[in-house]
Amino acid sequence: MSGRKTAARTGGTPRRKSEAGSKAGADPLQPFFQKRKWTPFPFQKETWEAYAEGKSGLLHAPTGLGKTLAVWLGPVREALLAAAGVEGAPAAAPPSGRTVSAPGSKSRAAAKVKAAKTVVPAVVEPKTAGPEGCRVLWITPLRALAADTLRALREPLEAAAPWLEVEARTGDTPASLRARLRKRLPFALVTTPESLSLMLTHADTREKLSGLRAVIVDEWHELLGTKRGVQTELCLARLRHWLPDLKTWGLSATLGNLEEAQDILLGTGGEKEGGEAESGKTAKRDGVIVSADLKKPIVIDTLIPEKMERFPLAGRMGTRLGAEVAEQIEKARTTLLFTNTRAQAELWFQTLLALRPDWEATLAMHHGSLGQADRERAETGLREGQMRCVVCTSSLDLGVDFSAVDQVIQVGSPKSVARLLQRAGRAGHQPGQTSRILGVPANALELVEFAAARDAAAAGVLESRRPMSRPLDVLVQHLVTCAIGAPLNPEQMLAEVRTAYSYRTLTDEAWEWCLGFISSGGRALAAYPRYQKARIENGLYTVDDSRLIQQHRMSIGTIQSDPAVTVKMANGAVLGTVEEGFMARFKPGSQFIFAGRRLELVRLHERQAKVRPAPKKSKVPVAVWGGTRSPLSMELSHALARRLAGKGEPVAEMRAVAPILELQRKWSHIPTDDFLLVELARVDEEDHLFVFPFAGRLVHEGLGAVVAWRLTQTIGESIQVTQNDYGFSLSAARGLQRLLDEETLREHLSPENLLADIVASMNTAELARRQFREIARVAGLILQPPPGRPSRSDREVQASASLLFDVLRRYDSGNLLLEQAEREILEKQLEFTRLREVMLELAGRPVVMVRTPNLTPMAFPLWADRLHHSTLHAGDAASRLEAMLSALDQAAG
Repeated sequence: MSGRKTAARTGGTPRRKSEAGSKAGADPLQPFFQKRKWTPFPFQKETWEAYAEGKSGLLHAPTGLGKTLAVWLGPVREALLAAAGVEGAPAAAPPSGRTVSAPGSKSRAAAKVKAAKTVVPAVVEPKTAGPEGCRVLWITPLRALAADTLRALREPLEAAAPWLEVEARTGDTPASLRARLRKRLPFALVTTPESLSLMLTHADTREKLSGLRAVIVDEWHELLGTKRGVQTELCLARLRHWLPDLKTWGLSATLGNLEEAQDILLGTGGEKEGGEAESGKTAKRDGVIVSADLKKPIVIDTLIPEKMERFPLAGRMGTRLGAEVAEQIEKARTTLLFTNTRAQAELWFQTLLALRPDWEATLAMHHGSLGQADRERAETGLREGQMRCVVCTSSLDLGVDFSAVDQVIQVGSPKSVARLLQRAGRAGHQPGQTSRILGVPANALELVEFAAARDAAAAGVLESRRPMSRPLDVLVQHLVTCAIGAPLNPEQMLAEVRTAYSYRTLTDEAWEWCLGFISSGGRALAAYPRYQKARIENGLYTVDDSRLIQQHRMSIGTIQSDPAVTVKMANGAVLGTVEEGFMARFKPGSQFIFAGRRLELVRLHERQAKVRPAPKKSKVPVAVWGGTRSPLSMELSHALARRLAGKGEPVAEMRAVAPILELQRKWSHIPTDDFLLVELARVDEEDHLFVFPFAGRLVHEGLGAVVAWRLTQTIGESIQVTQNDYGFSLSAARGLQRLLDEETLREHLSPENLLADIVASMNTAELARRQFREIARVAGLILQPPPGRPSRSDREVQASASLLFDVLRRYDSGNLLLEQAEREILEKQLEFTRLREVMLELAGRPVVMVRTPNLTPMAFPLWADRLHHSTLHAGDAASRLEAMLSALDQAAG
């Protein structure tokens, strides 16, 4: 194709070798394997054998190689053997047939299962209609995955065990099915962490799950390090307390810390070594890690623009590459086009539709704020091969099996190696097929990020997901949940909670505080009955107030989002939700773009916006949502620095950006992580300092704030801070050029007194006030209103949380939720632990300080971002930006 070049390399992730066990057969499932003409992979047989031996574990394998069947057919085989009256007997050899293989797999002969001594019938005839009650819980992180998971689980049952039922219980489940599930649970139930928690509020759940044999947690890496993951840990601890022999299996495709991930999934033995909870030394539960030795081929291409700007600006390319992207979509059968934000998905959908109006019937969009009907249309079209392209966000990252998809396009840098591989795996989502992903840069420097991501993928470098430590808001919500289901014995419950990995170091003092919080609301709120949820009777904690129970059930969960407005057409069709702050900008008659449609607001009342199609073709705003952009991961930043240092084999991306890097070298140096580059420039009558640690946006935010605060004590001028993934900039009217040298800079980059300085520099008390709103909702201090009453507005929720924060700080300063808010701000928003590590590492780096007459290609994006966030009128800011670009181009020659 003219006008573009493509750089391609194959990236993959090495996996630990696994060997099949001789007893791991699948004979009762012979009809299914005969129908598909498959024989199992060794890692699948190893998983079935481990399950048959009563083990729990974590399965790690590339996307699209059969992880679902590996963990699912163990429980199914167990049920079929029991139905045939041979429970526990080893199985015979599987049916003969074609072996589905992939590059890197073992030979076909080695892949066949050896015959066992005990032979069972080839086709199982059940003695009964099937096992009574629920035997398997399948936990999925996204309710959007439930329908696809149902199909995947039902497929082998249709051939081998049609009497076994599988159903889903999520937020999308119709009321009629929910009612049936309340009466009788199927053999396997697909659910979410929130719906599982809701089940625990019913007194009969323990009885209904008395026959449960296994819990399977899909996409475990997606839950790790989040409050939803902690919520899952607590639910698993409750189930294990009821059923000590319960088997737990997790699935993961892209994860760096496998052993830690398994420890978190399986929990602790609950027995402290040494008797001190604070020590963190707890007995681990035995488990196995099964890693496939199959290396699924992944081809990572990059769309390289014909014309490159010498001074890259974040997002400036954007949809300028729409025509080239449309050409790539035409070459494939079905394409998933991933964007990093919902607003970007809406924009690209409109761009492609404008370029190819004839695609209207085969172009769809999918993101978490769309209504269920639009999401299902996109999913069904993908599944049936009717869609040419679906523009999507992370809502289609996980666990979906659309075999028609043969191309994935990633718009903008994915910012992490794991995310790139996860999305790439959506194409060729079957054994033996190659996954292909095409990276579309939003600016020239993102070409280097795509090349670096390919390097890291080929080297098997994946990001780790770190666990959270003792989030008490999740714990107190869980305690109320359990106390609604059955009275709690505090000593037994403490032992149970400590088996959840995130609470293995929970102190007795924190536990007593939690009990006091759910029973009295704490010292400052004890006079208000609505905060007294659990009452104590005969030493047991119970919740029996029907109003509180109803409100709690409506508030279960940890997913946080700003209050939303439901968008409806005049005929009542729900298009989805937009944030209240976005809709507040409009009056009746205003137009905006949402759900791929140009809409006109008719009426906004009680968090519902009635709309109609907008007839005009004028430019209108695209719906936007809050939230922060993902920062560059540590692993990808190191790979990026290696590329900038000229390491690695020559690739087309680096040839394309060579003129930019050459100009950077001419005017300054090319920054890497071998040294710390610092540029000083005098621009527009201001001093500017540009520092490039390559540590990611969040670390640079904290680092810039600390250095700026320390410098203000020296120069006596106010300093403005701007940051991106490569570095941060400081701007002041004067003083930086005159007073700053290497010794002064090193002093201000010192990790000494870091906590005190970051608290002083960033007003963490105000940040904690904002974070407390999320914690208060999870902890149950702010509840959903009862059905029939209008939801609270964003302003009302903020006011309630702010008032609670002030009351607790004044009258209950030792409240542990306040401490949690401060801790979460440091770790979640500023990555305090990594910030300290970076500052220690910078202390050992050589410093290269350069005074430049012009903004360099690396400094220009930081200067432009500062201009974007200034108080200038949009038109004035754009004029200054264009003038600066013109001046720099002239200076560069």
